[in-house]
Amino acid sequence: MEKVRDLVREGKRVAKEDPRRVVHSFKVGLVLSLVSSFYYYQPLYDSFGVNAMWAVMTVVVVFEFSVGATLGKGLNRVAATLFAGALGIGAHHLASLSGSTGEPILLAIFVFIQAALSTFVRFFPRVKARYDYSLLIFILTFALISVSGFREEQVLVLTHKRISTVIIGGFSCVLISIFVCPVWAGQDLHSLLASNVEKLSFFLLEFGDKYCETVKDGDTKEVDKRKNDFDNYKSVLNSKSNEESLANFAKWEPGHGQFRFRHPWKQYLSIGGLIRQCAYRIDALNSYLNADIQVSIDIRKKLEEPLRRMSLESGKAMKEMSVSLTKMIKPSSSDLHVRNAQSACKSLTSLLHSGILKEVESQELISLLTAISLLIDIINLTENILESLHELASAARFKDKIESPIFAEKPNSKSIVCGWATKGQDDHVVTIVNDDCCNGNTSEKGNRSNKVLIHEKHENCVHEKHEDDDAHVNSSCDSCGHTSLRVIVECR
Repeated sequence: MEKVRDLVREGKRVAKEDPRRVVHSFKVGLVLSLVSSFYYYQPLYDSFGVNAMWAVMTVVVVFEFSVGATLGKGLNRVAATLFAGALGIGAHHLASLSGSTGEPILLAIFVFIQAALSTFVRFFPRVKARYDYSLLIFILTFALISVSGFREEQVLVLTHKRISTVIIGGFSCVLISIFVCPVWAGQDLHSLLASNVEKLSFFLLEFGDKYCETVKDGDTKEVDKRKNDFDNYKSVLNSKSNEESLANFAKWEPGHGQFRFRHPWKQYLSIGGLIRQCAYRIDALNSYLNADIQVSIDIRKKLEEPLRRMSLESGKAMKEMSVSLTKMIKPSSSDLHVRNAQSACKSLTSLLHSGILKEVESQELISLLTAISLLIDIINLTENILESLHELASAARFKDKIESPIFAEKPNSKSIVCGWATKGQDDHVVTIVNDDCCNGNTSEKGNRSNKVLIHEKHENCVHEKHEDDDAHVNSSCDSCGHTSLRVIVECR
C-alpha cells in the first residue's frame, strides 16, 4: 500500500508540474484506438490483413510530446519507408534475374552494403541531428522487404500494404498532434530562453546586497523565496541539450501564432549559449559569497555603491530582456541599463586606482579582484546577449514597444493629467500632457493649461524636465549631475 501511495503522489506531482502531460497521454490513447480499428473492423482487415499492425507500431514510435517532434518523426518514417520500399523492390528484381541460386547471395550483398553505408552516414553530426531516425527506418524497411520478398511471391502487394499502413499511422499522429491541444516545441524554446534570462536577473538583482551584506532578515517565507530565486540560475547550466532538441523539433513545425514558418531558431541557440556562459560566471561569482577568505566590511562599504550599481543595472537589463522575449517586443530600456552598468564599472575602476586597496592583504585582494573581474565579464556578456536579442528581434519581426498613457493627479487639483510618449527632434522624447478637465469646457480653459514634459536622452543618461508653476523647466540628472533652468511657453 505504501508503494501505491508513493506512485499516486508521484503521479500528482508529474501532472501538476506540467498538465500537458496528462493531455498528451489521452491523445496517444485516442490515436491508438483509431488505428486499432484497422485490425478490429473486418472490411479494413480484409484490405490490409496482418500488415494493419504496422499502423499501430507507427503510432507507438512516432507520436511524441510536441508537434515538431511528431511531425519530424512522422515525415522521416514515411520518407524512409517509401525510399527503402522502392530500393527493396529494385533489389529484389535484380536479384531474381540471377536465378534461384544467385538470388539469396545478391540479396545478402545488397543488405550488407545498404546497412553498412547507412550506419556509417548516421555518424555524421548534421545527419544525426535531424535524420538519424529516418536512416534507422530505412535500414529496417529495406532489410524486411528484401528478405521477406525472397519468400513472398507478391512483393509489390506486400510493399504497398506496409507503406500504406505506415502512412496512415503517421498521418493520424500528425493530425491529432496539431489539431488536438497542440504542444509547440518552438513556443517551449522561446519560453525557456525567457525563463533562463529571468533566472539570471534574480541573482544579479540580489547579488550586490548580499555581497555587501546589506540584506536584512525579514519574513521567513519571503527569505526562503528570495533564496530559491537566487539559486534558480543553476538550472540554466545544463540547459544546452534541451535547447538543441527543442530547436531541432521547432524547425519541423509549421507557422503558428507569432512564429512564422522560417523562424530564426538558430539565433535562439546563439542566445542560449551566451546565457549559459553568463550562468557559468554567475556560478563562479556565487562561490565568493561564502568563501573562507573575505575582504573586510570597511573595504566592502567603500566599494558598495559602484558594485551594487553594476549588479543592479545588469539585473535590470536581464529583467527587461526577459520581458521583451516573453511579449515578443523589442527591448527598449535594456541598452540604458547596460550603459549604466558600464558607467558604474568605470567608477569602480577609478576608485580602485585611487589606492583604496593598499592596506588589503594579498589573499583578500585576489579574492576581491577575482569577484570584480567576474562581475565585469557578466556585464560584457549581458551586452552580448542584448546585441543577439536585437538581431533576433529584427529577424523575427518583434513589435515595437507601445507606451501606455500616463495618468497622474495634478497638485492642488482634483483633475487627472494624461499623456503619451512621442518621438521628438534631436533624440528628445516629448510627452504631451492634457488636462481632462479642460476637454469640452471652454469656460475653464482660461484657468487651466496643457503642460509639456520633456525627457532628454543623452549619451549615458536620461534627463527629465518638469514644468513648474512659473512656466519654468527644471532639469536634473542623477547620472551626470546635469542641471538647467529655462522658460517654456504654456498652451492656455
